[in-house]
Amino acid sequence: MNRTENNAKSPQWEKHAPRVLIIFYSLSRQTRKLVRAVEAGLKESGVEVVVEKLVTEKQIKFPFESFLQTVYMMLVTFFRKRMPVNALSPAASQEYDLIILAGPTWSFNPCGPILSFLDSYCMKIFPGRKVLPVVSCRRYWKYHVSYLNKRIRKCGGTPMEPWIFNHPVPEPWNTIGLFLTLMGKNPRRIAILKKFYTRYGHSNRQLEEIQKRARELGSSLLNQLDNH
Repeated sequence: MNRTENNAKSPQWEKHAPRVLIIFYSLSRQTRKLVRAVEAGLKESGVEVVVEKLVTEKQIKFPFESFLQTVYMMLVTFFRKRMPVNALSPAASQEYDLIILAGPTWSFNPCGPILSFLDSYCMKIFPGRKVLPVVSCRRYWKYHVSYLNKRIRKCGGTPMEPWIFNHPVPEPWNTIGLFLTLMGKNPRRIAILKKFYTRYGHSNRQLEEIQKRARELGSSLLNQLDNH
């Protein structure tokens, strides 16, 4: 039997695992934690995953050097200051079944490196593809996602329902603790705060949740592939 005949009788011949590209930026490692959990969940379900970390041309120091530097960063990010990123790897230009775009909310907006990525690369990567936003934030993510969805559509992509993960500390302690952390202070060493600000960043429970979501997403991608 020749290969052509075998192909006709074996529809799985050309079948391949779904491929997902994760593009992310993380300054304080919280988005990176989410991305690692997503990557693990997708791989557990049999999906091929490529991870593209955005690296800024100019290093952003974290924590910030002073109170004034922290206030300055919060102000310029409110006005969507771009922070240029280095060129993406060739792998980012390959074919994928889904794009995941992950990053933190900075002053109600996508962070500067994500904005720079959108300006430079979204027209090359997003057209004709579904894009899943994954957002690490305190509470104020709606404007971030609204802006992001508009940019994805403008670039020819289709935004999916976002995955939002808030830092699990109630306000106003979350904002106070975050501000001190950005300045390089440890709020859990301050007697009046340590009772209310129990942690910085995402909990293990949240990481387990997003990994489970990723497994389910991977299974859905596999089912879609089986039905084609």
